[in-house]
Amino acid sequence: MSLCSGAQRLPLVEVDSYNEELRDADGYVGDRANSGAFRAILEEWRGHMRELGEEDPLGEQPSGAIPKKELDRVLRNGRPLAAGLVHTAIEDFATELATVITRFLRLKSWRGTERIVIGGGLRGSRVGEVAIGRAAVLVKARGHAIDIVPIRYAPNEAGLIGNVHLAPSWIFHGSDAMLAVDIGGSNIRAGVVALHLAKTPDLSACRVIASEIWRHASEDPRPKREDAVARLVEMLQTLIKAMTKQGLTLAPLIGVACPGRIAENGSIERGGQNLPGNWESSRFNLVARLCEGIPRVGKYETHVVMHNDAVVQGLSEAPFMRHVQRWGILTIGTGLGNARFTTRSTEVRSTASKAPESARESASSRSPNCRA
Repeated sequence: MSLCSGAQRLPLVEVDSYNEELRDADGYVGDRANSGAFRAILEEWRGHMRELGEEDPLGEQPSGAIPKKELDRVLRNGRPLAAGLVHTAIEDFATELATVITRFLRLKSWRGTERIVIGGGLRGSRVGEVAIGRAAVLVKARGHAIDIVPIRYAPNEAGLIGNVHLAPSWIFHGSDAMLAVDIGGSNIRAGVVALHLAKTPDLSACRVIASEIWRHASEDPRPKREDAVARLVEMLQTLIKAMTKQGLTLAPLIGVACPGRIAENGSIERGGQNLPGNWESSRFNLVARLCEGIPRVGKYETHVVMHNDAVVQGLSEAPFMRHVQRWGILTIGTGLGNARFTTRSTEVRSTASKAPESARESASSRSPNCRA
């Protein structure tokens, strides 16, 4: 198996579709079920109460600025009116999410889907979990016998861990960990994923052991694309130094999760509008830029492989989906990411894991990804 960005065939799955941009008369369907949509629904219900001259049970803070932990606290232990307000927003959002899910299930590429995993930032809260559960009930009530479950890892870890499954396991032989990047519309996170390959050859025991985050969306003025690349390279270099100091061997591979449609050469064809600067330019290639900034990891030439962020989050679930043939993921974040998978034969990874050491040494030279 060659290593290329945006690949359809991966070690554990075939990527049937991703980054679907469904539209209706009001615009993108996914915009009805992203994190901003939930905040807008909450604000609308608070507005109804203020119009009656009543005190807002959530106080004066704008809905978009209330931390998820505070909403969780209100949901669990808040005054009845405040908790009821949050519950009402959850109900309305879950209805929108269920409608979006049924739209995806009508797509040809999503036919026969048996399970949908919900990831993204909103999932990392009790409010999000309840919304997912309620949406699952509504979808079933509409006649779809499908499981809808929260992603098992914390969303900020799933976007790093999934990068491990972009490559066959033989590339990790002799390595303790891998560098991974998760680029989002609000944050850029770089991390180190411990592989535990000897313990679990299917890489199901991977864990994030170190990470750094840059909240680029909150900076003023908004950073430029070159600033973002320089900052990402700096974060990765910091992690490499830290792992070297700890005596850990890093694989010569950097996995990158990024919004949008990813071309084989690592360029972003579309969908990068929430990133700082123009990432869709024909003159910009993040894969090549990272290889230039970090030419070697240990004694090997650096290889960078990139895929859509929803695909990568979904891949974190792949080792646990061996009994599910067709499944998908929706990620509730700045946008609504999506991907649909078909599970490949269980023999695929075990066969690939027998590749010789010489194959790992020549991986970078076989692939065009690190060539400008």
